[in-house]
Amino acid sequence: MDLKDVIVKRFADLCRARNMKINELANISGVTPSTAYSMMDLSRRDVSIRTIKKFCDGLEITLVEFFSTPEFDALEQEIK
Repeated sequence: MDLKDVIVKRFADLCRARNMKINELANISGVTPSTAYSMMDLSRRDVSIRTIKKFCDGLEITLVEFFSTPEFDALEQEIK
């Protein structure tokens, strides 16, 4: 998995754990549903840290809590 895949999976897991759909997360986060669906689309590579932060705010978690998972820890270095 690459970084984008891990980010999408993390948000999907968090939404599933809260029995929440991605458009609900968008609404409580102040993000348009189209932006949320675009970010969750694995074929699109761009992801905004600002959107990640807004989603975390909507979920009432910190960025540290969001990124503190074994999946993020296991990512390979981008620079080789």
